[in-house]
Amino acid sequence: MGAWKMSRKSRRGGAAPAERLHASAVAASREAQLYVGMGVPDSVEGRFELLTLHVILLVERLRAEAGAGEGLRQALFDTYISQLDGAMREMGVGDLSMGKRMRKLGEAFYGRATSYAAALKLAPDLSALQSVLARTVLDGVDIDPAPLADYVARAHAALAAGGREALLAGEPSWAAP
Repeated sequence: MGAWKMSRKSRRGGAAPAERLHASAVAASREAQLYVGMGVPDSVEGRFELLTLHVILLVERLRAEAGAGEGLRQALFDTYISQLDGAMREMGVGDLSMGKRMRKLGEAFYGRATSYAAALKLAPDLSALQSVLARTVLDGVDIDPAPLADYVARAHAALAAGGREALLAGEPSWAAP
């Protein structure tokens, strides 16, 4: 997890585009169709899972942009962690337990990123992605993960097809849910 620590360089270099990328991930993760039409629980956990999923999709897309994408990828992760920290503090999580909770969230992010990347590599077969989404985003609820997996695959493809300059400027292309 050392690669995901906040660095001074990443806070300077990609802050504005990273904040725009994060805001776009937040907006994409709040699409009503994901909750109403695809069964994602409208709860703190469900919203966390969808936001994390969208940030991971952006991180994976930025990985393909050697050089410029690296600093922005780190700045996006830093923004994601900073926003989670602020949200948790607003929910009343105290300073004494914050370190442990943030470490757990970082580990959850890394684990999900690994699982999502491996599952997306198997596309067009989405069965592995469905399994990961059922376990994480859908939290084991007995809901068909196929529509959500289809959306994630389409979002992944839209990000891959989107323009490099727009992405690096913090304006990614998302698929509609």
